[in-house]
This record gives sequence, C-alpha cells and structure tokens, in this order.
Amino acid sequence: MPKHRVLTEFGMGTSLRRGDYTQAARRAVQDALWRNSINMAELYGFDKSAMILDVEIAVQQPDAVDTKAVAEVFPYGQVSVTATTGGLDIPRPEGTGNPTVIANAAISVSFMMERMDV
Repeated sequence: MPKHRVLTEFGMGTSLRRGDYTQAARRAVQDALWRNSINMAELYGFDKSAMILDVEIAVQQPDAVDTKAVAEVFPYGQVSVTATTGGLDIPRPEGTGNPTVIANAAISVSFMMERMDV
C-alpha cells in the first residue's frame, strides 16, 4: 500500500535566553500538537500507532537539534524528525548572552492506505 499524507500542522517555539535549539524545536512541535485536537487515526479507522509522522524543524543551526529528543514529544506513531536551516536567531543587545532562538515545525501525518477515487 502507498503512503498518503492526510494532514500537515505547523508550530513555532522559542528558547528565549538559553539559545537551546532542541528546546525551541520541542516547543514548536508542542505548539503544533497542543492547539489542535485532530483525531486522524480514528477518522480513517486506524490505530494511532499506524500514524506516520514526518517532522521538519527549521532553525538557524540545524546540527544543534537533538532530533531524538524532539521525537520523544510524540506519544504514539512512527516518528521521523529532520532539522533544516530556517527559523530565526535574534541577538541580544550589544551581543551579550545567547540569542533568542525561534524554531518552526511542520508535522505531516500520513497512513499506508489505498486511495479511493470518487
């Protein structure tokens, strides 16, 4: 059976003082998940473990994101996390301290299923 995407959600997260790219990424994922209550698995008659979750995180320093820690946010599903260049770093005045880190997340939900043309 082929993989079909049924939903994409977006979120934004920050690390205000620590410059922690992983924390900003986790918060972006939580933002996307927590403000939406979409029961896609039930809608299609699948168990939640059948959800394929492809997560893309955009930050200024993608190598600084612990993708395994980001994946731990999800309570179920088959999770794949990729970090890429994007987001925003906002420097502190006069260069003191860590920048404020802004991360963006895109979560695509897919299932392995046959598509029925109507």
